[in-house]
Amino acid sequence: MCPALAPGLASGAEVLPVPEPADGPDQQPGYGIGALARRLGVAPATLRDWERRYGIGPGGRSAGGHRRYQPEDIARIGHMRKLVLDGVPPAEAARVALASETAAGPAAGEQDLAAWGAGGRSLPLPGRLPQARGLARAALALDGPAIAGMLERSLDASGVVATWERLAVPVLTAVGERSAANGTCIDAEHLLSAQLIAALAARVGRLAEPRNARTVLLACADGEQHSLPLYALAAALAERGVRTTMLGARTPPPVLAGAISRIGPAAAFVWSQTAATGDPAQLDHIPRQRPPLRLFAVGPGWLGVPPGVRTVRSLPEAVQQACEAVGVA
Repeated sequence: MCPALAPGLASGAEVLPVPEPADGPDQQPGYGIGALARRLGVAPATLRDWERRYGIGPGGRSAGGHRRYQPEDIARIGHMRKLVLDGVPPAEAARVALASETAAGPAAGEQDLAAWGAGGRSLPLPGRLPQARGLARAALALDGPAIAGMLERSLDASGVVATWERLAVPVLTAVGERSAANGTCIDAEHLLSAQLIAALAARVGRLAEPRNARTVLLACADGEQHSLPLYALAAALAERGVRTTMLGARTPPPVLAGAISRIGPAAAFVWSQTAATGDPAQLDHIPRQRPPLRLFAVGPGWLGVPPGVRTVRSLPEAVQQACEAVGVA
């Protein structure tokens, strides 16, 4: 599953508001509020509200009093929006954007245009990072580019484990609870999951020279469709130079056993999200091999494990166990 691309993004083209036509004597160069709002995916009322409340808006008007946004205005608005999506309160975001010299040029605003979304909704995330609240807003706004940008920045700055535990899990949990409570936010949950898989898979794809000779096999339990945690493990291991082999969702026991026999992994991690997929009997017939395989049951769904199978309860623990299995410090 993948999010739809905004026009122009797929080819790397710049995405700029289309200037409104000069169809009257008071039309002047610049961007009208309607054209800007349509391109940004926000209501014109939001732009008016920001101007009224925080003084961030167009630097001038036409002879007839119509708002005309110039490139430097768009830069400031784009900078403010980025801060708001990162969890900064709007009043503070406006103050910073107005004072920041980094938002003074057209490039800053143009860069952030694709990250705009409808906004205006939030999820309760008490005690969480401002970035988590920003990620939740972007998810509820179904703003794929904004989600991707925030994930990329966090992965670059903090790494996979911190991004997973401090951003992804809290927001996914909050979205999931909202979905379970009233049936809403299912679209946000799907989009956020898809963007997470894409971001994590890209990290795995960057691994050019793995440090391990024997791979680490990753698979979901029979009937289990929630594979996202395995992508987090694969990406965290890729950061440490460890190669993995992903079988993904709904791996029947014969398929898992066959893969282990063919490729001889150093370790195998089998994920179960719920008790409906956590039958330990499916791990009974994993083939013996030499050198021996380390087999791990991962996730909250397992109803016990057979002898010789180890349990793992967290991403850091899974990373540590996998690195030990392949001999990577």
